Amino acid sequence: MLNAVGIDVAKRKSTVTIRRPGDEIVLPPCDIHHNQSEINDLIAFIKSLNGETKVCMEHTGRYYEPMAYWLSNAGIFVSAVNPLLIKDFKDEDSFRAPKTDKADAAKIARYTLDRWTKLKQYGRMDKIRNQLKTMNRQFGFYIDQKTAMKNNLISLLDETYPGANNFFDSPAREDGHQKWVDFVYTYWHVDCVRGKSLKAFTEHYQNWCKRKGYNFSVRKVKEIYEKSSDLIAMFPKDDNTKMLVRQAVDVLNSTSATVEILRREMDKAASTLPEYPVVMAMDGVGPTLGPQLMAEIGDVTRFTKRSALTAFAGVDPGGDQSGDHERKSNRTSKKGSPHLRKTLFVVMDGILKRSPMDNPVYLFMDKKRSQGKPYHVYMTAGANKFLRIYYGRVKEYYESLEESKE
Repeated sequence: MLNAVGIDVAKRKSTVTIRRPGDEIVLPPCDIHHNQSEINDLIAFIKSLNGETKVCMEHTGRYYEPMAYWLSNAGIFVSAVNPLLIKDFKDEDSFRAPKTDKADAAKIARYTLDRWTKLKQYGRMDKIRNQLKTMNRQFGFYIDQKTAMKNNLISLLDETYPGANNFFDSPAREDGHQKWVDFVYTYWHVDCVRGKSLKAFTEHYQNWCKRKGYNFSVRKVKEIYEKSSDLIAMFPKDDNTKMLVRQAVDVLNSTSATVEILRREMDKAASTLPEYPVVMAMDGVGPTLGPQLMAEIGDVTRFTKRSALTAFAGVDPGGDQSGDHERKSNRTSKKGSPHLRKTLFVVMDGILKRSPMDNPVYLFMDKKRSQGKPYHVYMTAGANKFLRIYYGRVKEYYESLEESKE
């Protein structure tokens, strides 16, 4: 006896129905609020059923995670599937397609019965992947905030110390600080530099470098002083200007610190996943992009073939064929994850800039580029090829792990 539990998850409640083969209704669609008493009642009811029971819900955002966590911890089989699979599933010959929570729960239950043997159980790795994905979304949010704060500071410097942001190109430290940002916190106005003699500024700057732990260069001191002597500042050197610049620096440094913390924690979480060494060994992937890829791709084994993964990313060419008509060149579907496509394009951009002649992805993109293909076309083609390689290597690694266990 099979019991299919279909759950349509929302933010504060879920609609649940339980069905058996033959469209037998064990539990009509009903709302279960996300509180301890109602969840415990649902768990007790599910466990009281005779036969085998499987729970299925859509893998939507973060709303499904509490329900999946509670039920799986109670020892119940839970599977979270891609919403597109549920959306495209049709088991009734009807033109009516009602879009209600009750109808969605019933559809998920019927999908559960139809895909009974193929459903994958939600487990510990899924929890890690969900956490990693959430961190990646937060990482993207704070990166956007950091960019906005950086642009805001530069616009202020255009009024107080034009070009000061170009004095140094040192990468960010582990705490998120950058040399040019710390520099303008102390030298927030051009007169902070040219108001001193070259000797006085050199001594002051040298002490600043020692205190902050930055490298000191006599050549750089002269360069900064000479450029500063010829600049025009629109804002006066007063307390209001000092407050504006330093406040902008504080906000940028705070956001940058958060970005670096998330970067480290993402790498730490990703390192607990089985495919971590394989992904990190791929050309074009590092401690930032590797965890981002794993966060957005998730468990590769849930994809039955390479084309399923490229379709998930939305970098697969769409089909246009009917009868004697067959279009040779098609637009990509773009139905998949925009977050994954964004990460893939960053990876492709890095590969193009380094131009490694032993990298098949670069050679493929370079070939398309030499054929006169537009930028977006060869970048998408490269992302498609990269994902196919990713799928093959990670899937092969998982298979080798399974063989070693036997």
